[in-house]
Amino acid sequence: MTGPVVPAVFHVRRARDLIDRHFAEPLDLDAMAAAAGFSRYHFARAFAAAYGETPGRYLTRRRIERAQDLLRSADLSVTEVCHRVGFTSLGSFSARFSALVGTSPSGYRRAHAGRPVPPVPACFAMAWGRPRPAAGAGEPAGESVGTGGPPAV
Repeated sequence: MTGPVVPAVFHVRRARDLIDRHFAEPLDLDAMAAAAGFSRYHFARAFAAAYGETPGRYLTRRRIERAQDLLRSADLSVTEVCHRVGFTSLGSFSARFSALVGTSPSGYRRAHAGRPVPPVPACFAMAWGRPRPAAGAGEPAGESVGTGGPPAV
């Protein structure tokens, strides 16, 4: 007798959760794929199909999102922020930050200096600004993202 069939997106979520929990640690494709129970190549394809971006881009974006939060709220140097979010090179951190945010880390800090912390929890603000995958890509039946209302009864 076999057990219930589990959709692939369930396994990919385990890897995404690993990335979200351990983004500041060195993570490679093999570790992410192992969390999902897939080969590295199958995992990369499944992750991109489910979330609309590669696992590497997702990890980089998570690190940059956390860096934005630290630059707004913590009294750390840009180098300290770079290392706290998992980058090993200040140059690559600054380049990725500028490419994703549109300004340098120092410029971002200056632009947000003295601003009060937003009243919306950071997890909601980050989720709201996240790119959405194409309609139906990895979304289990009955779930919809961003409908703004309670689920239909």
